[in-house]
Amino acid sequence: MPVPVEIIKMKENSTNREYVLEQVKINGKLLEFADVSLQDDEEIVTEAVNNNPEALEFASNRLKGNREIVYNSVSKLGWTYCYAEPSLLTDKELLIAGLKVDGQILYFANEEMRNDKEVVMQAVSKKGIIVKYASYKLRCDKDIAIAALKQNKKSYEFFSEEIKQDEQIKEMLN
Repeated sequence: MPVPVEIIKMKENSTNREYVLEQVKINGKLLEFADVSLQDDEEIVTEAVNNNPEALEFASNRLKGNREIVYNSVSKLGWTYCYAEPSLLTDKELLIAGLKVDGQILYFANEEMRNDKEVVMQAVSKKGIIVKYASYKLRCDKDIAIAALKQNKKSYEFFSEEIKQDEQIKEMLN
């Protein structure tokens, strides 16, 4: 399969800041083919992520630690949370913004966040089965179990034995 013309042109002009800036406004994922120095340019990366949240993957590590850029990506396409620098992984507001879009990202959350009831509740309301990544304490929580079951009955298998015996939980399986 031939390489698309826009990729060829981006590679040829990868160090031309004005060219790269204009192209990522049209197709943010072209950031992948920009020079490393331009992948570390805040204006260019912001425009790329505005156009396509997936462009965060190609930002420099420094800009993957820029809360505003990461928030802009994660709040539109939750799973891009996996690209955030570790320093942002304790930012509850950022995680919840992504969970509102995609509960699956609880998988990328740290232990502290997996033990936070508000965070886990947001995750299971979008994807019940993700309860398997919640802390054991929260897999014992009836409110969490109810929310997870409402979203996906298969989440039952990841609850604590105590919660599995609860009559209200059993009733929800029918």
